[in-house]
Amino acid sequence: MAAPDRMNDLLTAPNPVDGDVRHARRAPRSRGFVAGIVVGALLLVGGGGAAAYFGYRMSLDNNMERVDAFAEIDPTTRPSAPAVEGPTAPVNILVLGSDSRISAGDPTAWEAGAQRTDAIMLVHLAADRKSAAAISIPRDSWVPIPGHGEAKINAAFSYGGPSLMIQTVENLTGVRIDHFAVTDFESFEALTDSLDGVEITVPDGNGGSVRQAMNGEEALTFARERYALANGDFGRVQRQQAWMRAIVAKAKNSMTEPLKMGRFLETITSSVAVDEGLTIDRIQDLVMGAGDMATNDITFMTAPYSGTGRSADGQSIVVLDRATFDPLMEAVANDEVPDFVAANSDVVDVLPAVVQ
Repeated sequence: MAAPDRMNDLLTAPNPVDGDVRHARRAPRSRGFVAGIVVGALLLVGGGGAAAYFGYRMSLDNNMERVDAFAEIDPTTRPSAPAVEGPTAPVNILVLGSDSRISAGDPTAWEAGAQRTDAIMLVHLAADRKSAAAISIPRDSWVPIPGHGEAKINAAFSYGGPSLMIQTVENLTGVRIDHFAVTDFESFEALTDSLDGVEITVPDGNGGSVRQAMNGEEALTFARERYALANGDFGRVQRQQAWMRAIVAKAKNSMTEPLKMGRFLETITSSVAVDEGLTIDRIQDLVMGAGDMATNDITFMTAPYSGTGRSADGQSIVVLDRATFDPLMEAVANDEVPDFVAANSDVVDVLPAVVQ
């Protein structure tokens, strides 16, 4: 937590939306963004009660677009809620990277077939707030979509928007989704540059590794690449996760720099649409509980898959490894992810320290 005087400096400073950040809000934004980053970054505004703090907090809340993501889901078809409820309950957030965040945040602008999701991530925050997991589900995973038969999982968003996507993921995983967030592509640059760049560990070409500093444009290029990677889309997923990990680390290291964190918070809250229940008060409750969580306490992984294949109608698809996937999701539902990962490290695809 920032020292009180620096906290006050941030909260009473001019709202940093008159320059680069306001321009960034009009630009395309970054797919693959983790809502957990919003939660982690807003730790900075987790205390205080002065009028200036309240006003700044409300401005951040107003930045975030809202979508009634659960409105069309029959509650009787959903997985059971955790036995423990309240501030000590685990939290599951479905995070999407879409072609157009605004089309998800504004239901009147959403059109069937017009949008798909390039990134799908299940973020799990443990009940003890000592660990978290971010599990990427490959966009081409072949799964049942309620009312539409089997298809690639990213088609669910195209067929029925946020509600159908949540229903599809809940049916697939058995995990109850508590919150929803969606974003789009190139605020990657603005978000990275708001922190004056990030560092990502990559191979040095000689069998070792090097921490490579990247500005926003460089980070976007890094995370977009797939054709030059031996494992294609799976490699791109890991690169996106590596960027997210770097953003979390840089944000935590920048907590004592009020102006930088002001730019970051404005940019990050302007780059996401969330469900109506993910209010600034809800975020504050989450971050206050997870304030001691370190970057290394967040496990990034890809959902277990057995390979690629072809659907009956000839589409290139990802085949999930249900023998590992189902127990992993049971561990998420039961809030036992660290134990599962430790016991299955040989089969769980955890993000490595060095990313190709």
